[in-house]
Amino acid sequence: MEFTAKQIAEFVQGRVEGNENTAVHTFAKIEEGIPGAISFLSNPKYTHYLYDTKSDIVLINEDLVLEKPVTPTLIRVNNAYEAVAKLLQLYESIKPKKSGIDPLAYISKSAKIGKECYIGAFAYIGENAEIGDGCAIYPHAYIGDGVKMGENCTINPNTTIYQGCKLGNNIIIHAGSVIGADGFGFAPNAEGYDKIPQIGIVIIEDNVEIGANTCIDRSTMGATILHKGVKLDNLVQIAHNNEIGENTVMSAQVGIAGSTKVGSWCMFGGQVGIAGHITIGDKVFLGAQSGVPSSLKSNQSLIGTPPMEPTPYFKSQAIFRRLPDMYKQINELKKEIEKLKESK
Repeated sequence: MEFTAKQIAEFVQGRVEGNENTAVHTFAKIEEGIPGAISFLSNPKYTHYLYDTKSDIVLINEDLVLEKPVTPTLIRVNNAYEAVAKLLQLYESIKPKKSGIDPLAYISKSAKIGKECYIGAFAYIGENAEIGDGCAIYPHAYIGDGVKMGENCTINPNTTIYQGCKLGNNIIIHAGSVIGADGFGFAPNAEGYDKIPQIGIVIIEDNVEIGANTCIDRSTMGATILHKGVKLDNLVQIAHNNEIGENTVMSAQVGIAGSTKVGSWCMFGGQVGIAGHITIGDKVFLGAQSGVPSSLKSNQSLIGTPPMEPTPYFKSQAIFRRLPDMYKQINELKKEIEKLKESK
């Protein structure tokens, strides 16, 4: 399917510079542009590609100043990154969707399946499970007994959702993720450890997306909760009894220990580690590899272990690199002081 620059500009509320009848049928990165493709430029580091790209249309920010003429037709918008996101969503929405139930899928007789669902080969739907309208359950996914799922959810291959968990609407769970495995609960005794049964569930609210191979543990009692709009990257670990606030996002390999409450609109970089039984406020931004041993108040941007504001953190790191030389200088000063004492 082709779209002209004029049609695209109308959709993203932009303005055309060049031939408004230029048509494209695919997407490409600006540095890998090909004829018939649309690209976008939002990061200034990639500006030089604009003058050589083979893409026929490029989305650019309204305030970008051209240093020389360009070949592609340009569409100026307030935010090129947001505009291309809208286009990609449109592109995704018009792709044909799978439907129907594969004869090789297993569906319990007591399960309830909504309208216009797709259930792939070797998927398993347990007893008394409820799947809402428009859901897609891909091959080898496991939906345990009593799971309740809202509408328009996508459960990708080899995902496991344990018994009793509750999912809202418009949820995407990527391949290999595990929802509702036992939380890590053990009580030490003289001979080893007694397992503490994890009898709670996981609740995932609307519009949540969970990356591949991410694990969200069921609670000891009550529920581990992901509120609406949460976005988790691949390989994230959410432990038992955690509560993650609305629209919080986490990059890959974030790990959060049990019984921690995270506020809304937080952003955690890759490999952030958070201790258990603490509270993180709203709009807390943590840089990659930060380690959080205690509670944090709202509206902070922090980095490091323990976390601190970026400016003192980077100053500290600069000093840290100089510690060997500083240590050597201190020893030399000590020797000079001792000599001065002896000479008196």
